[in-house]
Amino acid sequence: MRHSSRVLPVLVLLALAGCGVQTTDHQEVAVESPDLLGKYTAVRLTADLSDLTSNERQMIPLLIEAAEAMDEIFWMQAYGDRDELLASISDESLRRFAEINYGPWDRLDGNAPFVEGVGPKPKGANFYPHDMTQEEYEAAVAGDPAKMAQFQSQYNVLRRDEQGELQIVSYSAAYPEPMALAAAKLREASALAEDPGLRGYLELRAEALLSDRYRESDLAWMDMKDNALDIVVGPIETYEDQLFGYKAAAEAYVLIKDKEWSERLARYATFLPDLQKGLPVPDEYKRETPGTDSDLNAYDVVYYAGDCNAGSKTIAINLPNDEQVQLQKGTRRLQLKNAMRAKFDKILVPIVNELIAEDQRGHVTFDAFFANTMFHEVAHGLGIKNTLSGRSTVRQALKEQSSALEEGKADILGLYMITWLDEHGELDGKDLQDNFVTFLGSVFRSIRFGASSAHGRANLARFNFFNEMGVFSRDDATGTYRVDFDRMEEAMNALSEKILRLQGDGDYEGVKAFMEDKGRIGPVLQGDLDRLAAKGIPVDIVFEQGVDVLGL
Repeated sequence: MRHSSRVLPVLVLLALAGCGVQTTDHQEVAVESPDLLGKYTAVRLTADLSDLTSNERQMIPLLIEAAEAMDEIFWMQAYGDRDELLASISDESLRRFAEINYGPWDRLDGNAPFVEGVGPKPKGANFYPHDMTQEEYEAAVAGDPAKMAQFQSQYNVLRRDEQGELQIVSYSAAYPEPMALAAAKLREASALAEDPGLRGYLELRAEALLSDRYRESDLAWMDMKDNALDIVVGPIETYEDQLFGYKAAAEAYVLIKDKEWSERLARYATFLPDLQKGLPVPDEYKRETPGTDSDLNAYDVVYYAGDCNAGSKTIAINLPNDEQVQLQKGTRRLQLKNAMRAKFDKILVPIVNELIAEDQRGHVTFDAFFANTMFHEVAHGLGIKNTLSGRSTVRQALKEQSSALEEGKADILGLYMITWLDEHGELDGKDLQDNFVTFLGSVFRSIRFGASSAHGRANLARFNFFNEMGVFSRDDATGTYRVDFDRMEEAMNALSEKILRLQGDGDYEGVKAFMEDKGRIGPVLQGDLDRLAAKGIPVDIVFEQGVDVLGL
């Protein structure tokens, strides 16, 4: 279904309230690349619905409608008036590119504008007034801890009142119509839900969308065990806020559990406490105990909306992000198997055939890609959530630097987990070299997400760190890379310790310096990335999705 015009009245109200909605006049600009859409390859999001009950099949369209409401909200958070922007672009391909990017900035090219007159993307997206400076923000909360906590909330935007002073507007007040629509659809779906855990979660999540209080529904989501359907919906990740990293963006996934694959994965989460103890870092940086109620499951995703659908697409989820819920219950790790398979076949394999040494290409397998991605999500639960000083969470201390460093931590600790499990005989005879070579190939895949992506920045920093430690070598004659297996573990432990110390210390300046030093694309790497583009290898996927694709 298309987005409806009901977005416009909300935008008008917000603009009158001084909300800083993007209203810049603009004209279509000549496209530098002859085919910007060539960065993406289309994938149909389908799944086997034969095991679902009649009620569950009826629930899916309702859950998709709730997801579409998150799409409307994310457009407002990321840009502003969607309809005005799209109406101003006459070229059909460029207009489709704007839809994929949820605005006029190319998310795979460091948010470079591709529509004339728009200018650079505000670092704070549309969560803050565009004329607000960091100095003004800090002055507004100085000496007032209660006000600082309100300003740092994930579930409100900052706007200017009639006097021009900064004020908070809760999400439920800023986006009342789509929030109400999503809540209503979740309640309709809950009436059909046969699983009591799913029914209770949908009811609590509907309440949360209207009250801006999400913890109770997060806890209920953690308690679900036997549901075949699932939906992640609401303000979730903070990647879009590149000013402070505080504000959560609206998104949704509609999911169908693959019970057979999920049963294979269930036992890995039980190793978290032992893995935490073995982290290569002093004890004070691993003093927290991961929650033991964590789930590890595989799903087919049938609908993406909002933040997770913008630019590069998510293939695995680790939630909730609430640090208190994580410490109490752990997290749930959702592997999106059908989307993951599409990225492996259409993107990773062609990259590997171009950049990995021919005699090591056989080590790149879907099983290793799946495992690396899965353990990345599990590894979010390791390490430390609160700084050693106890004055703040790591996320609050590291501000806009937090997301990229956390993704880097999950990548490298995911590899640490695989190595630990192999040493303890828990990988059923799998070849660890498969994971290492697949890991390197995936680094090239993720670097291409660009500087505006937390995952892209994390992979670039790790590439340069590994390069300095001799983890791989490059054959200049063939332009291919070879993994040095003996050096991988040493580099893995060194980078793990570096990141965990930066997080535990809440060292904002240290993280900033580290990312600036390691976050540079050298001429050789740039040449290799240009080769991938010249070969027409897509950077990411875009979906054909919805009730028509599913045949509902």
